[in-house]
Amino acid sequence: MSGSNKQINVLVSGGGTGGHIFPALSIANEVRRRHPEADILFVGAEGRMEMEKVPAAGYRIIGLPVSGFDRKNLLRNVVVVSRLLKSMSKARNILKEFKPDIAIGVGGYASGPMLKAAQKKGIPTLLQEQNSFAGVTNKLLAAKAERICVAYEGMERFFPKDKIVLTGNPVRRNLLECGATPEQARQAMGMDPNKKTILIIGGSLGARTINNAMMAGLKQIGDTYGVQVIWQTGKIYDQQCREALEASGVKNVTQMPFISNMDMAYRAADLVVSRAGASSISELQLLGKAAILVPSPNVAEDHQTKNAMALVNHDAAIMVADADAVSTMVETMLATVIDDEKTASLGRNVLKMALRDAAEHIVDEVEKIIDSNKA
Repeated sequence: MSGSNKQINVLVSGGGTGGHIFPALSIANEVRRRHPEADILFVGAEGRMEMEKVPAAGYRIIGLPVSGFDRKNLLRNVVVVSRLLKSMSKARNILKEFKPDIAIGVGGYASGPMLKAAQKKGIPTLLQEQNSFAGVTNKLLAAKAERICVAYEGMERFFPKDKIVLTGNPVRRNLLECGATPEQARQAMGMDPNKKTILIIGGSLGARTINNAMMAGLKQIGDTYGVQVIWQTGKIYDQQCREALEASGVKNVTQMPFISNMDMAYRAADLVVSRAGASSISELQLLGKAAILVPSPNVAEDHQTKNAMALVNHDAAIMVADADAVSTMVETMLATVIDDEKTASLGRNVLKMALRDAAEHIVDEVEKIIDSNKA
C-alpha cells in the first residue's frame, strides 16, 4: 500500500493540549504525504485547542461535547456523564457518515467515546500513547485495539505485549529542519547573538509555577552577566508576567505569550526550561537540548514526573519539583547554562534517547492494519 493513491478514510481523534494535537497532525501529514487522495477527518472536543489548530493545519474537524471527569468536585460529573452519552451518540453518527478504514486515538477527551464507538462497530483502531505512564483512556481501549504505538520501553505494564510497537512520539517536522545557526536564530528572535540563551516554555497553555518562579527571579536574572532569556508565558499569564517584567526594569528577558517560530527558539537556546509533557520531551530528545524539567503536578497519575525521571535516570535532564520551583528554578538554570560541560553532557545524553521518524513508523502500522483488514 505504501505510496499508493488508493482512497482511504482515516479518522484521527483526541486533543485538549498541544501535546496531543501536534503528534496527531504529524501522523495526518504523513498519511497525506503517502496517500494524497486520503480523506482524513479529525474528531476533537468542543471548545478545546484542537478546534482551532486542526483547521489551521488544513484538516476538517468535528467536535464532541465531551469533557474530562472532575476528580475534586464529584457533583459536576453528572454533567460530564450526560455529555459523554451525547458524545457516544454523535460518534456513532460520524462513523456512519465517514466510514473510516481505521480510527487513530492520540489521547485526550474525545478519543475515548470516538474509539469506543469505532471498536463496537468493528472498525480497526490504533492507539498512540505518548507518556511513560499510560493514560486511563488508552488503558480502557487497549484490549480491542489492533496496535498500540508507544514512546517508552516497559509499556507492557499497561498494554498487551503483542500489540505494542515502540515508535516514539511524532514531533512537528519544521523543528527538525531549522537550518539556522544558534547565532542566526538568536538574531531572528531579536536577541543578542553571542549571549548564553535560556528558553522558558510552559506547554501550549503556559505554566503558572514556572511563570511565578520567573517573576520571583527576575532581579537575579537581570544581575547575571552574559545570559539572556526567552520567556513564553502562555496567553492566560501574559499580562501579569509582562507587567512584572516591565516593573523590574530587567533588560535581558524577552517575554511573549506564544512562540510561533519554535524552530528558531529551540535553535537559539543553550538550555530549555520546560514542563515534562511527552511531546516536549520528544522534541528535546530529537534536538539534543539540555533541559531543566519542572513536571506539572496537575496531571493524571503524576505522569509528567515519571516522564522526567525517565530522562533524569540517564543523566539526560535535571528535574526541579513543582513545589520547589519558585525558590530554586532560576538559580538552577543560571548555574547550569554557564556550565558548558554540563549542558553539553545533558545534550549528548538526551539525544541518545531519541526515537526518530515516529510518524513514519506509526503510518507503517496504519497501512499494515488497513491492508490486513481489506485482505
